[in-house]
Amino acid sequence: MSRLLGFEHVLLRAVPRVDRGESINVGVAVYCQAADFLGAAVHVDRDRLAALDPGGEIEGLAESLCAALDTIQAVCAGDASTGRAAEGPRGERFRWLAAPRSTVVQPGPIHGGVTVDPAAELQHLLDRLVR
Repeated sequence: MSRLLGFEHVLLRAVPRVDRGESINVGVAVYCQAADFLGAAVHVDRDRLAALDPGGEIEGLAESLCAALDTIQAVCAGDASTGRAAEGPRGERFRWLAAPRSTVVQPGPIHGGVTVDPAAELQHLLDRLVR
């Protein structure tokens, strides 16, 4: 039997209009200290996004949202071009990603679980909670 590993995950939510507080799930980040794993997977459904802000400028919103999500994935990968956020250990980077903020991409609460494969768990959570 494979060893079960504890992990933490946080949903990434798109909030097109912060004043309304409405959101859709657009990604998930998974951190597993035991496996030295940090990853994020994203999926933006433009129709669902447009439903939260009918009449809004969906293309501009989707562009800024995708840029923010690209940065999150780069921070998870340790891409130095993203600046200081990508320099620390994986646990610090996950905590930075999970910190509350008032932007178009907001993290939900941190949840925990167990898995034998953190990368597969990331895809499972994306399918289950985002798509």
